[in-house]
Amino acid sequence: MDRVDRWARSARSCLVRSSVRRAMPWGLLGLTLGGSLVKEWAPLPESYLSNKRNLLNVYFVKIAWAWTLWLLLPFIGITNYHVTRNALVVLRRLTALLVGTVVWYACTRVFLHIEDLTGSCYKSPALDALHRQHPSKLQCQQAGGFWHGFDISGHSFLLSYCALMIVEEMAVMHSLKTSRNPRLHMVVSCLFLALSCLTVIWLFMFLTTAIYFHDFSQKLFGTSVGLMAWYGTYRVWYLTPFSPGLPPQSVTLSSQKPKRSL
Repeated sequence: MDRVDRWARSARSCLVRSSVRRAMPWGLLGLTLGGSLVKEWAPLPESYLSNKRNLLNVYFVKIAWAWTLWLLLPFIGITNYHVTRNALVVLRRLTALLVGTVVWYACTRVFLHIEDLTGSCYKSPALDALHRQHPSKLQCQQAGGFWHGFDISGHSFLLSYCALMIVEEMAVMHSLKTSRNPRLHMVVSCLFLALSCLTVIWLFMFLTTAIYFHDFSQKLFGTSVGLMAWYGTYRVWYLTPFSPGLPPQSVTLSSQKPKRSL
C-alpha cells in the first residue's frame, strides 16, 4: 500500500498542475501534427500497435468512454463530497458525466452519418470498381464491399476528450486532505492512480492513432471536435450557475472550521 501511495504522489505532482491543464490541448494538437507527419513522410514499419486487434485497442480504446465513466464516477463522488460535505453539490457535479455521455454519443453518431453521406461502395480497398447499387455503408458491408468516405477519427475525438476531462476532474486534489483518514486516503489514492494510468494509456493510444491510422484531415477534425467539446463545457458552460460546475478547489478541511474574527 505504501508503494501505491508513493506512485499516486508522483502522478499527482505531474497531472494535477494547472500548467498541465493549460498545456494539454496544445500538446494533443502537437501529437496529431507530429504523428501525421511521421505517417506521411517517414512511415514506421508494421508493428503490434498498427494492428487494430492489439490488446490496448480492443480492451481499452474500443470502450474508452466506459473506462473513463466507471473510474470518474466514484472519484468525483468521493472526492467532491469529502471537500464540500454537500450531497446536492456532488449530484450536480456528477451530471458532468451525463453531459460527457451525451457528447460522446452525439458526436459518434454525427461522425458515422458524415461518413455515410460522403462515401461510396467499392468492390475492394483498391477503390477500383464501384458498387452503385449499395448506397449506404451498411448495405455495402453486408454485400461484401468496401465503403470509402470521410472517416473522421473517433479515436482522436474520444481519447482527447477523455484525457482532458480526467485532468480537469483531478483538479479537486488541490483541495483534498485525507491524511487523517487512512482508509479514505488509500481509496482516493487507488482511484487517482487508476485515472492517471488511464490518462497515460489514452495519450499513448492517441499518438498511436496519429502515427498509424487515418488521414491528417480526419485526425485533425476528430481532435478539434474533442477540444471544442472540452472547451465548450469546462471553459465556458461549467463557469455558469446552471451547469454541473467545476471541481471544487477553494474549500479544504481546514477551512471548514469556524474562523476567528480579526
